[in-house]
Amino acid sequence: QVQLVESGGGLVQPGGSLRLSCAVSGSVFAITTMDWYRQAPGKQRELVASITSGGNTNYADSAKGRCTISRDNAKNTVTVQMNSLKPEDTAVYYCYAELKTHAFRLFRDYWGQGTQVTISS
Repeated sequence: QVQLVESGGGLVQPGGSLRLSCAVSGSVFAITTMDWYRQAPGKQRELVASITSGGNTNYADSAKGRCTISRDNAKNTVTVQMNSLKPEDTAVYYCYAELKTHAFRLFRDYWGQGTQVTISS
């Protein structure tokens, strides 16, 4: 069974930094994209940043210049470094991966359970 487990959320003052990490465990055969999404109260879930297996990255406009996404293909992990955090960055952050397992050789969507990020003084 595949699991995505996030870590690194918490309470940070405006202007501070956080590093979120996500580890994929289980019988993974291949992973294409690994992304970070976020969902604030009363809002839709939105993409923060994504990275392909080849290292190509894409950022939401709100994340450009403040966030850096990276991944370790050997360890099946993805990390996002977030700097200059603002109160509007407060949300639950979710890790996402499109992957296929050894048992089921079709790509499917997998999500982590989410980690709370709160930016407040």
